[in-house]
Amino acid sequence: MQLFYNPDITESTEMFAFPKEESKHILRVLRKKEGDILHITNGKGWLLEAKIKQSDIKNCKVEIVSKTFHKAKDYTLHLAVAPTKMNDRYEWFLEKATEIGLDSITPIICDHSERKVIKRERFEKIIQSAMKQSLHFYLPKLNDAMRFSDFIKQDFSGQRFIAHCEDLYKKSLKKELKSKTEVTIIIGPEGDFSVKEIKMALQHAFIPLTLGETRLRTETAAVVACHSVAYTNE
Repeated sequence: MQLFYNPDITESTEMFAFPKEESKHILRVLRKKEGDILHITNGKGWLLEAKIKQSDIKNCKVEIVSKTFHKAKDYTLHLAVAPTKMNDRYEWFLEKATEIGLDSITPIICDHSERKVIKRERFEKIIQSAMKQSLHFYLPKLNDAMRFSDFIKQDFSGQRFIAHCEDLYKKSLKKELKSKTEVTIIIGPEGDFSVKEIKMALQHAFIPLTLGETRLRTETAAVVACHSVAYTNE
């Protein structure tokens, strides 16, 4: 199934027109024609089947013929991950974590962060593409980048963890995770969190954890954490 995404479609939509670039892709690249069925999600749980009514490469119009609502999973995962020095590594994380399944992402700027600016528009496109490719019907929310000290002071529900490399007592994520609950996990930059940041997290009831016996890159640690939560909830 080829999945399309448009956030403006709702359960009450009856007719819809794709923008120019997507219309061209549908008709020229995918070679779809009038009468063919397309599948569209709004990233909020809805899957809609639409029949092509007008095959205009500038304005492909479709009629919604069926609508199915998919309930959200019974847990939520929020990953707060420091931007990596190389953008492509962070983009890889966004793609893989979206495929595995998560609900929100916050880029956090830490004391040891080498990159403090993100390409939000590009990140959004990567997340959307990964959602469509993996046939998810919920689009993960990409939050604005924020400083670690501001992030940690927010109100959090459910379980909260901080993964760091300091030689301090840490718990195993797979042993601590509970199913069907809200989970927040924070992953630091290549230079790890500062001692000050770790202490701050512990003061805000974050549980220090290890993701295994080997030292992982930032983006790898984030994907491992994401998969661990998904596996626990299978």
